[in-house]
Amino acid sequence: MIQLTVPAGALTAEGRETVQRELAAVLLRWEGAPDTEFFRAQAWSYLCELPAGAQATAEDAAPRFLVDVTVPAGAVSDRRKAGLVREATGVVLKAAGLTETDALRVRVLLHEQADRTWGAGGEVVRYADLVALATRAREAAGA
Repeated sequence: MIQLTVPAGALTAEGRETVQRELAAVLLRWEGAPDTEFFRAQAWSYLCELPAGAQATAEDAAPRFLVDVTVPAGAVSDRRKAGLVREATGVVLKAAGLTETDALRVRVLLHEQADRTWGAGGEVVRYADLVALATRAREAAGA
C-alpha cells in the first residue's frame, strides 16, 4: 500500500492523473511481485490532498510531499528499499513538475507490517502465503 500526501494544487494536471498508478507500479517492482492482474489489484495507492495552508516549514510554504509505503515485514531488502525510495521520489518530482534539485522536498517513509498483523478478505494474511502466490504466478507465466 502506498499513500501520497500533497498540498492541493502541488501536482500538475497530468501528474495528478498518473501519479497513483505510477507509484503502485514502483511498489510492485521493488517488492519483486509478479506483474499479474492479481498483484496489480493488491497494490493500493492513495492520493491525499491537503487544503491550502495545511503544510509549511519553518522556512517557507513551498509544497512538500510525503510518501507512506507499507509492506509486509521482510518483503523488501535494504537494496530494494533504496531503489523504491529513489524511484518513488522521481515519480513524485515528475508529477509535480519539479527536478532533482527539489528532491529534499519529498519524504518517503517505509513501514514494515509485522507478519500476521494485517488481513484481507476477512482473513489474517501471512507473508509466506503471498510468497507462495507469487511463486505460483511466476511458474504459471513460465509454463
